[in-house]
Amino acid sequence: MPDARTRPTTAPLLNPGETVVLFDGVCKLCNGWARFVIRHDRQHRVRLAAVQSPEGQALLAWAGLPVDQFDTMAVIRAPHYWVRSDAFFEVIAQLPARWWPVRLLRIFPRALRDWAYDRVALNRYWIFGKYDSCLLPDSDHERRFL
Repeated sequence: MPDARTRPTTAPLLNPGETVVLFDGVCKLCNGWARFVIRHDRQHRVRLAAVQSPEGQALLAWAGLPVDQFDTMAVIRAPHYWVRSDAFFEVIAQLPARWWPVRLLRIFPRALRDWAYDRVALNRYWIFGKYDSCLLPDSDHERRFL
């Protein structure tokens, strides 16, 4: 796991080995990504939390990431966490094998991948739009969220 960052303690709110994706709850692109993960993660390997939620804020603080301005997705599986393009690839690795060819994009250097990721992240509201508040999960998806 060379791309993972490590914290010395276990993450709050997570069971050992549990994976959570932190996403911007007001971003339409990010919400679409969360719905994509729910639809394709049939084994329920990944849980989700909006960065604006109390759970998301606690996990951001644990990882030492900003809690007031967050322009990237994060994936946490204590004691490790990933951000930006590494977080994207960590989620893809949790999905069924038919999505694994997407991991071939990892051949590009991280600096280039993160540069491309940042271009989308910094313009996501302008390109895709923004909700006025975080959307609540559907009743059948509640167990997928922290």
